[in-house]
Amino acid sequence: MKIDIAKLTAKITGAALGASALLLGCTENPVQYDVIIRGGEVLDGTGAPQFRADIAIVGDKIEAIGDVDGDAKKIIDAAGLIVAPGFIDPHAHAAPGIETASLAPAPQLLYQGITTVILNPDGGGPSRLAPQIENLKSNRPGVNTALAIGHNAVRREIMGEEDREPTMAEQAAMEGLVKDAMEAGALGLSSGPFYTPGKYSKTQEIIGLASVAANYPNAFHTSHIRDESNYDIGVLAAIEEVIEISRQTGITGIVTHMKMLGPQVWGKSSDAIALIENARREGVSVWADQYPYTASGTSLKAALVPGWARNGGDQEMIRRLYNPVQRAKIRSEMATNLERRAGAGAIMIRNYAPNPDYVGMRLDEIAEDMGLDPLDAAIELLINDSPSIISFNMSEQDLEAIMKQPWTMTSSDGTLSEPGSRLEHPRSFGAFPRKIRRYVLERDTISLEDAVRAATSLTAEVHGIEKRGTLTKGNYADIVVFDLATINDTATYQKPEAMAAGMQFVLVNGSLAINDGKVTETQHGRLLLRGQQ
Repeated sequence: MKIDIAKLTAKITGAALGASALLLGCTENPVQYDVIIRGGEVLDGTGAPQFRADIAIVGDKIEAIGDVDGDAKKIIDAAGLIVAPGFIDPHAHAAPGIETASLAPAPQLLYQGITTVILNPDGGGPSRLAPQIENLKSNRPGVNTALAIGHNAVRREIMGEEDREPTMAEQAAMEGLVKDAMEAGALGLSSGPFYTPGKYSKTQEIIGLASVAANYPNAFHTSHIRDESNYDIGVLAAIEEVIEISRQTGITGIVTHMKMLGPQVWGKSSDAIALIENARREGVSVWADQYPYTASGTSLKAALVPGWARNGGDQEMIRRLYNPVQRAKIRSEMATNLERRAGAGAIMIRNYAPNPDYVGMRLDEIAEDMGLDPLDAAIELLINDSPSIISFNMSEQDLEAIMKQPWTMTSSDGTLSEPGSRLEHPRSFGAFPRKIRRYVLERDTISLEDAVRAATSLTAEVHGIEKRGTLTKGNYADIVVFDLATINDTATYQKPEAMAAGMQFVLVNGSLAINDGKVTETQHGRLLLRGQQ
């Protein structure tokens, strides 16, 4: 057989030219992405070591992670910066503010790197979620929002502020409200038996509500426990109550903003950790969240006034304070509660309409100005207004011991309100950056990988939030890009309304919410309802 060298050469040459044309075509028409984050130090949210990579985004999702070829409408140079999943706040008092047009942009959250918040903690929020859902749809927030249904809210609707057990009909009505909320899209149940009217409940009442929520996949029960100090049952028994509710219902249980409050219980974190560890070994799904501050925030009423004196609401409490016999009894119990709060010098007033000069002052300073004993000064404040407080009552050692646990998430317990309306707790503006700055970089309490996990994948897993919390192909592109050299909480107790520093870029559902260190004018958050995430 005679081979035609000329024809063979032509075929080989043609094939080579064809291949070259294909390669050139790839170069001339590269793969197009909406955003590429190039060359960042990636922490994927799982706790794995960081690695250098590009991240490509198409629409609202992550399309590729690695060495990404091609071009994009927006290229972010992340060289020398940390790239991580957007932070998820499991305990946010952002509602109802975030439901309004003026506060929906939520820059104080975005500057912390928060891209998702879970609303209605501590048993609070509305008893019926439909109006809240409509508000969040009408005023699209700058961050994603998810909802819990609050025990205190449904109890208040059915039973008011009464100190008694529910009838069978009332229990059924409360359980019906929880079912309605779960059907409407709530991800779980929140309780706050430290506060009224939840304080008047027995464990079995909460178990009934948790049993309803537990019928839904990945539901949770997060609780401001009955006692974070030694008010009545004590902090350890209060943690055990959360565990028992999960043990009996199978629902995921969360000890929210876990702490040892007051000198009388400092050091008990080791016992509390052991309780949770033992329950987890038993197979009970129990977790915790925590804000990285040694000062708490609550109301002066909840901190000092005994529960029985609050029965029936504020007007009934004030009536008792005007009764000399009852006032003496209340005052005596307030004295013990003030000791639990580390004394009058450890309580700072956050709002007081009758005399705004008292805002930012300690209770002992206000008492001196009034010419009264601190307890009598506190009673005067309570009669004339309903002040909130910052209470300096925790130990750094307990805080760090809880923080080190692999089942502890990061939270803020922060509020969202009109600027200057009251003295905020700095956690509202700085919780997530503070944890990185103080407890990773300065004190070396935990690693950066663990801090990011505690703010992202752990929270998503515990709360049943789908396709968020990790940097994974196909997940929603909630991403933060921050400078480890400058990340910092700038808010202080005296000047708390200061935005956090360090976030260079924040993406919410693939769109820029912070661009080159500045919040953009558009809002990209979504409402993450059960079954509609």
